[in-house]
Amino acid sequence: MEVRKIHDKKFKIFIPNAEIRTVITGMADKINRDLEGRDVIFMGILNGAFMFAAELIKQIPPNCQITFLKLASYAGTSSTGTVKRLIGINEDIHDKTVVILEDIVDTGITLENIIKQLKGYEPGEIRVATLLHKPEAYLKDITLDYVGIEIPNDFVVGFGLDYEGFGRNLADIYRVVEP
Repeated sequence: MEVRKIHDKKFKIFIPNAEIRTVITGMADKINRDLEGRDVIFMGILNGAFMFAAELIKQIPPNCQITFLKLASYAGTSSTGTVKRLIGINEDIHDKTVVILEDIVDTGITLENIIKQLKGYEPGEIRVATLLHKPEAYLKDITLDYVGIEIPNDFVVGFGLDYEGFGRNLADIYRVVEP
């Protein structure tokens, strides 16, 4: 069992990169079938979704757009834990199909806020694609249109997900090792 120390915690491999890539290919196939012929813009949520978005978009036909959004959730120099606004909506999404690309959906609170803000731009429809979903932690009624892997309510890192800013660059996904 490969164990990695990241910052002050230990993590063991949970989902190998080969499995991640296979799951993303399946998601891309479904998205391509479902959205064929539509005017689609993919919106990756930074920072965590950058690796997922990069792998997915390679398998989508070139007649789409991709952009990235970042969430502002600060008050002065400290985070409030509350999403204030989206940064980076520069494209016209009016009447387009928007596909939100998330690395992980746990409670759904952040996702709910993103969708609420995007609706103000009057897209034709909003869909959600997430690499990971924690059903045990999910508190909202938002439909997750494309779910890669359902996982337990464990802390995970790698493939874009971080722990205190570290570990995003790991090719595999790791889960915290209990002390």
